[in-house]
Formats: sequence, C-alpha cells, structure tokens
Amino acid sequence: MTHHFEIFVEEPSAEKFLRAVLPRLLPRHCTFNIYAFQGKPDLLNKLPHRLRAYASWLTQDWRIVVIVDQDNDDCHELKEQLEQIARQVNLRTRSRSGACSWQIVNRIAIEELEAWYFGEWEAVCAAYPRVSPTVPNKKSYRDPDAIAGGTSEAFERLLQRKGYFKSGLPKIKVAQEVGEYFDPYRCRSRSFICFREALIEAVRAPGDCP
Repeated sequence: MTHHFEIFVEEPSAEKFLRAVLPRLLPRHCTFNIYAFQGKPDLLNKLPHRLRAYASWLTQDWRIVVIVDQDNDDCHELKEQLEQIARQVNLRTRSRSGACSWQIVNRIAIEELEAWYFGEWEAVCAAYPRVSPTVPNKKSYRDPDAIAGGTSEAFERLLQRKGYFKSGLPKIKVAQEVGEYFDPYRCRSRSFICFREALIEAVRAPGDCP
C-alpha cells in the first residue's frame, strides 16, 4: 500500500491546483510532495537526473507521478518520451508493470490543465459565480479533452465575457481558487480520470489488486 507520492508538474499553477485537490482524493494516511518546474522543457530536461536519484533507494510504499500538458505535442509520442526516461533509470512504469508493481506513472493533461476545470465546471461556477452553469451542455465544451483552439484560451474567454480577469488569466490564482471547490470524483475529463484512478489504485491494499 502506498503511503507517499512524489509528484512532478511542469508549472506552479498545477502545483497550486493539486495542493488544493489531493487532500480530498487521498486517504489521510497518505502524504505527498509536489515539485513544480519552469515549463515542460525544463521538466523534461531535468527529469532523468531527478529520477535516477530516486531509482537507487525508492521504497515499496512510495510512488512517483509525472504530469505534463499535452499542448501541441503528439500525445503518444510525449507519453513514450516520459516512459523511456523512466526505463533508462530502471524505474517500473504503470504502462509496463501493471496495477500493483509500478513505481512511476506518467499522466498527460489533454490538452492543458484547464481541461480538468472544464470537466468539473461546478467548481468553476463556485469560484466565479457569474459564469454560466450551462457551459458543459454546449457542443464545443461537452468533451473537456477535445475543446478546439486551445483549452486555456477557451477558458480565459469564458471568464472574461463575464467580467473576470480582463487583463489576462492569472493561472496560479485561478488554479488555487478552482482547486478549493474541485471535486475529484465529479470531474468528467478523461485525462483527469486516468490520473485519479492511478492514485486510487496505488493506495489500495495489496490484496485488492486485480
């Protein structure tokens, strides 16, 4: 059973969001550290060195989670790049080792963190009450992971139309404010669900593994 997570994210907004959300997702006995980088290139550049250090001592009750935005990258190529980094330092990935024995899991927010906000629109409405609660009913926003033209841009436009953040979206502030209301079991984003299920899987008792 996992008791601790080491989580790597590409920017401070993701860190703020997860610090607000994870206490509602993980059991009380679990702890976590979150390390934010200065963008995806910075994370990818430093990740091999960081993971090599963990590989020499990582205990059975610790797991590593890496989260990056897809942005304009090919999702499969980006995932394979992350998997390859883990393999090179001899860490067992979720994709190759299965449900019970992985040491590291790589997860991609498709296409950006804001897709997770679209997947839990009630949290957005709670944080910003002037925003329409019917946004997820519209065809363009029905699938949080398939919003055309940039998820972050679409999210910013919707908030600005209601008078929020006219000078630009403050990502760290929004991450914290949405995160305060975000229900991890209500989010419809497929990429968030994959992230959520990996953590839930990790904290199961060994006998509960399939």
